[in-house]
Amino acid sequence: MKSIITVFLITLLVGSCSEMPKDYAAVSGKIYNPNKLNKITLSNRAGYSKEIKINEDGTFSDTLKIEEGIYRFFDGREMGNIFLKNNNSISFSVDTSAFDETLKFEGDGADKSNFIITNNLLQEKFLTQDLLNATENEFLETFKALKIAYQALKGQYPLIETAYFEDQDKGFESMKKAYSDYFKGKIEMRKLFAKGTPSPTFSDYENDNGSKSSLSDFSGKFVYIDVWATWCGPCKAEIPSLKKLELQYKTKNIEFISISVDDARRSGTMEKAHESWKNMVKEKQLTGTQLFTGNGWNTDFIQDYKINAIPRFLLIDTKGNIIDADAPRPSSKRLIELLNDLGV
Repeated sequence: MKSIITVFLITLLVGSCSEMPKDYAAVSGKIYNPNKLNKITLSNRAGYSKEIKINEDGTFSDTLKIEEGIYRFFDGREMGNIFLKNNNSISFSVDTSAFDETLKFEGDGADKSNFIITNNLLQEKFLTQDLLNATENEFLETFKALKIAYQALKGQYPLIETAYFEDQDKGFESMKKAYSDYFKGKIEMRKLFAKGTPSPTFSDYENDNGSKSSLSDFSGKFVYIDVWATWCGPCKAEIPSLKKLELQYKTKNIEFISISVDDARRSGTMEKAHESWKNMVKEKQLTGTQLFTGNGWNTDFIQDYKINAIPRFLLIDTKGNIIDADAPRPSSKRLIELLNDLGV
């Protein structure tokens, strides 16, 4: 009789142990077209960081002892977000050639992760580069429409608890404030550098062909200026569009000028900054007029235009007056519309 009771108790205990919550989260999945590093890095704002190996076939799996919350994962080129909680098992798949569009989560808490990526895609749809060159009314109407779409999106995830959405709502309002503050700065800039006012000038900037160039050299032409640096990712992202634009307007009355603000602060010395600039002009086969300030951000032209972030684009008329001190980027369709309106 005792042996039967003993067996029963052991069975009960084993069964109970198997149902105990796990003190880790299980993460797995598959990455199509993985990077050469063959790993992804998982981290959060509290300082947690873990590298997960990607197998030759693109699959991966690991167990992580973590604090409940949203984590970032980085594959070396793109970044996504995932909700993790101990005792949960979640997987995702993604094709890096179309990261946001193909990222999909399955398993415990997958709805929370899928909501994040769907919300990111929603914001990308509304918050385009053109928005930053919009009128104040266009800006307000865009955020009004985005807020309606955001609320509708939450309704598509009825199983997610209210507390989670409260945190997401805070994030939405924080994002809106950041955009609003940035947009207000642009409005002030437009007032400070009103259309038709004389443009600040520059003199004797080094040209990549070894000569010197000044803004006055291009009098009688429209001038589109790209202020950039070799270390600036968004600047480099505009290069293909800028080169295409330069080719399209090659026979028109407009000069495309790129001014590098590479300096010792980023490169270590001005000599290294100069070398980086020369190398990139050659490697990227940059066209247009390529200039180097020789003094980074501390040159009068850059400071007169109050440039403290790049890329920044300027458009000046044939008489040296400002058309737009914060002109649309080369990748923006608004720039073509603007040039067409000017009769360039």
